[in-house]
Amino acid sequence: MKQAIAKLGYVALQSSNVEASLHFFQDVIGLELTEQIGDTYYLRAWGDFQHHTLSIAPGEAGRVTHIGFRTKRREDVALFADQLGGKGYEIEHIAAWTTPGIGEAIRFTAPSGHRLELYYDIEKPVVEESRRSVLKNQTYKSYNKGASPRRLDHVNIHTDADSSVTYKFFTEELGFRINECVETEEGDILAGWMSVTPLVHDVALVSHEKLETTARFHHISYWQDNSGDLLRAADICKEHGLQIIGPGKHSISQAIYLYVIDPGSGCRVELFTGGYLIFEPDWETVVWRPEERAFGNTYWGDSITGNPLIVPTIDATGIKETKAVPALEV
Repeated sequence: MKQAIAKLGYVALQSSNVEASLHFFQDVIGLELTEQIGDTYYLRAWGDFQHHTLSIAPGEAGRVTHIGFRTKRREDVALFADQLGGKGYEIEHIAAWTTPGIGEAIRFTAPSGHRLELYYDIEKPVVEESRRSVLKNQTYKSYNKGASPRRLDHVNIHTDADSSVTYKFFTEELGFRINECVETEEGDILAGWMSVTPLVHDVALVSHEKLETTARFHHISYWQDNSGDLLRAADICKEHGLQIIGPGKHSISQAIYLYVIDPGSGCRVELFTGGYLIFEPDWETVVWRPEERAFGNTYWGDSITGNPLIVPTIDATGIKETKAVPALEV
């Protein structure tokens, strides 16, 4: 059996204003604090099981240091290390529990410029009774505060690296399937929605001709159960004086979206619901053409095309601001 990734695990975020970011992610988005260790905070949604799906640490500027994925088996971590190391990728070995809740891991830089982590072993902390759900198959009480999403859904990343290399790496080396894409007549992929699960995408990767830095982090997305939850989230964001984009509906993925930015770090969050799941073993990639891209982004509602809140924000190499919004690094 070939080594495989099971799911998206977590995003490691740095913020120049941790207090503001904590208020945003806890009180507005509604994540639960698993624990604080030193000056780093570990959070997850009420339906997430592993130790955390987001960590927030202080930094000079907003930055995503790495994105973590859980493998299907413990031995897959070492198999990926051998495979990628044999092809010239520099592998960093992370001792078990160096990151709270995360066992032995490897980190490497993908051709897109993004720092990725693979691990298998995790901790699933027991929740104290005052916050614990009465449901045995759920972690925290639902709808306890803020927009209250159920779980981590996906990440969206951008790059100006060679697209013929980046998409091949995610599909051939990491085992992702491209479910939908924007593709030129010549076969060059401009954007790909990729997954290792039945979700339409665990990762969206968008290619650009030129960015200020090669690797950008566009957004982290949390799943809400229904459109009513998302409309309630819009009210909550506005009550906190935050600018939003949406609600609207993507043609690609068919999901309903709402975008809002963390004032502390500049990290964009997409609250996400609807869409469809893929169970077909012979799924064929749905191809959109460049002239269909605006429609693919926005089926109805607030358009994300050309909106300053939607430009890539979080960089991998230290850029601190753009003309539109504070920038985050990867």
